[in-house]
Order: sequence, then C-alpha cells, then structure tokens
Amino acid sequence: MNGFEGLWGYIVLILVGFLPADVWRLLGVIVGRGLDEESELLVWVRAVATAVLAGVIAKILFFPPGSLATMPLSVRVTAIVCGFLAFLLVRRSVFTGLAVGEAVLIAGGYWLVR
Repeated sequence: MNGFEGLWGYIVLILVGFLPADVWRLLGVIVGRGLDEESELLVWVRAVATAVLAGVIAKILFFPPGSLATMPLSVRVTAIVCGFLAFLLVRRSVFTGLAVGEAVLIAGGYWLVR
C-alpha cells in the first residue's frame, strides 16, 4: 500500500477541475493586462455578465431547485433584498451581501419550521 491511496480523488479533482479553469484565468489576466476598463468592448462584456447573473438569480428566485423550493417566495425575496441592501451599504462588499442574504434565508427557514 502506498501513501497516495486516499489522495487520488483530490489529485483527480485538481487535474480535472481546478487546473483547466485556472489556465483560462491566467490567460485572461495576461491578455487583459493592457485593456482599457472603460472601452466599449469591456462595458459590453460587463453588461452581458450582469444580465446573465440577473437571469440566473431570477430563475432561482421564481423556479427554485431542490429544498429551496420549500421556502416561500416572500422569504426568498426578502433574503435577496436584504443581501442587496447590505451589499450597497457596506461599500459594495459581495461577501457581506451574500452573508446577509444567506443569514436571512436561514433565519426565515428556521422561523417557518418552528
């Protein structure tokens, strides 16, 4: 028995999951180094990315997957609104927005289960 038996899953995860995505990130950093952030192309890319994110959030909000479907729409909407307000109030902190939204969602679920 060698010492790598329990590590094969992690090795495969790194080789197949992490490295391919990391190569593209590195390439993006190298290629994007000289780009003007206010160029029309990057403004368009940001707009498309924002629209896709809004679509994903709307889909999850109105057609929730899995156990999120048991949560009432009012709790889901409240969690999104609270998370967005926290994001705006704390200097556009994505972490704070996610943490507050998740906390509201968990509290709403806990409150409804009791």
